[in-house]
Amino acid sequence: MTSKTRFLSIPYVVWMAIFVVVPIIMVVVYAFTAHDGSFTVDNFRGMTDYISVFGRSFYLALIATVLCIILGYPLALVLSREGPRLQRVFVMLIMLPMWMNFLLRTYAWMSILEDTGLLNALLTKLGLPPIKIINTSGAVVLGMVYNYLPFMVLPIYSVVSKLDRRLVEAAEDLGANPFMVFLKLIFPLSLPGVLSGITMVFVPSVSTFAISQLLGGSKNLLLGDLIEMQFLGSAYNPHLGSAIALVMMIIVVICMYVMNKFGEGEETAVVL
Repeated sequence: MTSKTRFLSIPYVVWMAIFVVVPIIMVVVYAFTAHDGSFTVDNFRGMTDYISVFGRSFYLALIATVLCIILGYPLALVLSREGPRLQRVFVMLIMLPMWMNFLLRTYAWMSILEDTGLLNALLTKLGLPPIKIINTSGAVVLGMVYNYLPFMVLPIYSVVSKLDRRLVEAAEDLGANPFMVFLKLIFPLSLPGVLSGITMVFVPSVSTFAISQLLGGSKNLLLGDLIEMQFLGSAYNPHLGSAIALVMMIIVVICMYVMNKFGEGEETAVVL
C-alpha cells in the first residue's frame, strides 16, 4: 500500500473509529458497570428475566430468513436466466420498494393488515370472514420478509448470474439431470450469495424494533424493543440495555462465524 493510498483511507478509518469502535466500547463499559460506575456483572444476571424475548427474537428472525430463502432463491435463479434487458427491469422492480422510507413501508402494511384494513375489506366483499393478523407474530414475520427479501435476492442473483454456463453444459453432457446439476453444481457455487443473504436478513431481523412495534403490538416484544425500552422507554436502565446488546452481538457474531465456516467447506464440494 502506497503512502497516497494510506492517506486516502484516513477518512474511512476515522469514520469507523468514531461511529463503530467508540460506540462498541461504550456498550462494553456500560454493560460491566453499575449506576455508580463500579464494576459489576449483575446486568447480565438481570437478563434472565428476558430469556423468552431472546427466544422469540431468534425464532421469528429464523423463520423470516428461511422464508426469504424459499422465496428469494428461485426468484434469483429464474432472474439470472433471463435476458440482460429483462434482468435490469426486474432488478429495478425488486429495489423499487427500498427507495421508499422503511417506516412508510411498514405503516403501509399496518393499513393493509389491521382489523378494518384493506385485506379484511377485500375478504368481506368476497363473502369470507375477516382474519386477525395485526398484532401477531405472523404480522411481524410478514413485515420482516417484505422489508428484507431484496437483501436475500440480490446477493444470490449477483453470484448465480456470474456462473459459467459452460460448467452446466459440461455437467449435462456427462449425464447429470437438471436436479443433480442444481444440487451438485449450481447450489454449492451459489453458497457465497446465500450466506451473504442470510447474514443481511437474519441480523436486522433479530434486532428490529420498528416492525415489531408497528405490526406486532406489545405482545410480540423483541430484542430491539427491549433494548430501546432500556435507553428511551419507561424502564430506563442503559446498563442492562448495553448488556443485552452486547450478548446479542456476540450471539450474532458466533452465528455468522459458524455459517461462514460451513460455507467454506461446501464451496469446495462441487462433485458431479
